Amino acid sequence: MADANAAVAAAGKTPAIDKRVHNIGDLALWQRSRAYYDLIGFINGTSTAIQGIKTTDEMHESEVLRKLLQIFDVLEQLVERNPPLEQPQRFGNKAYRDWARQMRDDIPQKLAQALPTQKHKYLNELQQYLMEAFGNATRIDYGTGHELSFLFFMCALFKAEVLLEQDIVSAALRLFNRYLEFVRQLQRAYNMEPAGSQGVWSLDDYQFVPFIWGSAQLAVKSPFDPAKFVDEQVINDYKNHFMFIGCIDYICKVKTGHFGEHSNQLWSITAVPSWVKINAGLVKMYQKEILSKFPVIQHVYFGELMSFDTVASGTPLSSARLGYVAPPPSKRICIGTPAPPAPVAAPPPPAEALQNDLNVGDSSSESSDNSVVLRPRTGSPASLVATEGSSMCSDKPASQDEVGDASKQPAD
Repeated sequence: MADANAAVAAAGKTPAIDKRVHNIGDLALWQRSRAYYDLIGFINGTSTAIQGIKTTDEMHESEVLRKLLQIFDVLEQLVERNPPLEQPQRFGNKAYRDWARQMRDDIPQKLAQALPTQKHKYLNELQQYLMEAFGNATRIDYGTGHELSFLFFMCALFKAEVLLEQDIVSAALRLFNRYLEFVRQLQRAYNMEPAGSQGVWSLDDYQFVPFIWGSAQLAVKSPFDPAKFVDEQVINDYKNHFMFIGCIDYICKVKTGHFGEHSNQLWSITAVPSWVKINAGLVKMYQKEILSKFPVIQHVYFGELMSFDTVASGTPLSSARLGYVAPPPSKRICIGTPAPPAPVAAPPPPAEALQNDLNVGDSSSESSDNSVVLRPRTGSPASLVATEGSSMCSDKPASQDEVGDASKQPAD
């Protein structure tokens, strides 16, 4: 990949797939990039689509999605062929490097087999995102930056229309959940070090997005209140049904002691009165603590599908609309040809502390799930960014009241 980019650069062109954030000043360009807006739209659009749906529920699985799931079967076989070595180090089993080398050798072929032939023009970009999603072979670590690369992979699949609107739910609850299970296997097998973890003050040593999407699942028809998610009975009953509880179960297995001591940030969430508020706060925290950090974003690759090009001034960031059952895909708003944007510029990512983030009022009355459904534009990948005045599909869902009680405040 590096050789290909070097050849393109020598010809006087911008490399098709490259890292674009080289200094702290570039973070502002990243936060106004098409990729940033598409990513937030993808995360929030998925949250809207999966609320009230259990991971174990039956759902549509396309042939392409099933083929993508099979890639993880191959990667698991590579783990079996590269068992951990006997070594004294606490972190970083060197057998991981052999696994990573074989993974990079196998993924191009396996991904090509999963993609429709007419989508092979996107293969180089998609495989770059996927190969970066399993950790760093030099440091033998894994963190939220690698998880972000897998989100780029998923978002790019929708932009390239490899996955379609009917795949939205299964992409999160089947494909992403399968990825989550596999990287946990890597973490345990090779004692991978948490990349950039802040220890007790981080949300989780390795992941972030499953907490966002897991809280969205619980935003409708939740069988328990947020205050109960650390209860042993709740964990045992629901760990397979909701990603959020699955994460709590995994933390309890790999850490010892009182939950409030080893996972203070998660413990503080038990004081928040609703899952809708938790989801909104977690998205803000993700923008501030992950997407605004140079040590994370400096390693991110950009290409045609996940573009570093700047969005038009006034392009709004989409928000999740939670607290009511999402309409079926055919009834959701579609994105058409963008109209001229509104003159109001989108605000930068918030800088509030975690507790303030989690106490924000519901802004969903001003939001939409425009980013969920794609309508292709001629000659370019579909966009996940909604713009004001864009053309809409018919059968727009009627607005409904949101869940949330702003009168309750969490304890210190």
